[in-house]
Amino acid sequence: MGIISYIREEIQVVRERDPAIKSNLEVFLYPSFRVILRYRLAHKLYLKKHYFLARWISQRAARKTGIEIHPGATIGKGLFIDHGSGVIIGETTVIGDNVTLYQGVTLGGTGKEHGKRHPTLEDNVMVSAGAKILGSFTIGENSKIGAGSVVLEEVPPNCTVVGVPGRIVRMDNKKIPRSDLDQIHLPDPVLNDIKKLQQENIRLHSQLRKLIKNMRCLEKEGETDEDL
Repeated sequence: MGIISYIREEIQVVRERDPAIKSNLEVFLYPSFRVILRYRLAHKLYLKKHYFLARWISQRAARKTGIEIHPGATIGKGLFIDHGSGVIIGETTVIGDNVTLYQGVTLGGTGKEHGKRHPTLEDNVMVSAGAKILGSFTIGENSKIGAGSVVLEEVPPNCTVVGVPGRIVRMDNKKIPRSDLDQIHLPDPVLNDIKKLQQENIRLHSQLRKLIKNMRCLEKEGETDEDL
């Protein structure tokens, strides 16, 4: 693919997934657009074992954009990084086609593995703001990772994961279309647990009040018996 065709494709990706874009020229201001172009160049150099030059390009891009993509990572077509500040993509990360990452996402290792140390994201995965995916496992196609989640184990295709540590809360039979980039309206199992605890707390307080009332009644009855 020629550089002009590639740039046109990247412009289309950004315009499709960011409603704030009003013109093609705005795309050139996007950190995501600039860092991915530099990643493609650095990755070619990395594959040719020009490691220092590849890292030099990637580190310059990281300083200018706030997005750090190791040149050894393998990235498919249509990656979109929205806003992008704080995004980190490790050396052995593999990213499929049409993946979307939001700001603050980390695709990292646990520091224990050798060789393949970073996650694999299959096609059409969306990772919401601040989520961390740590380890050499796979996030299945069409899956969503909720904002702030920490994912430490494999996720099957067509799933929604939320929480710390990440838990699967939707699978297969729930609608998760590729075009759905809603990172807000996801189930929250932690909030559900908190609500259950609040309800239990209210129930216990009610029982305690009844117990105290009964004890006071018994004390009054005892005082009356003494008077008699």
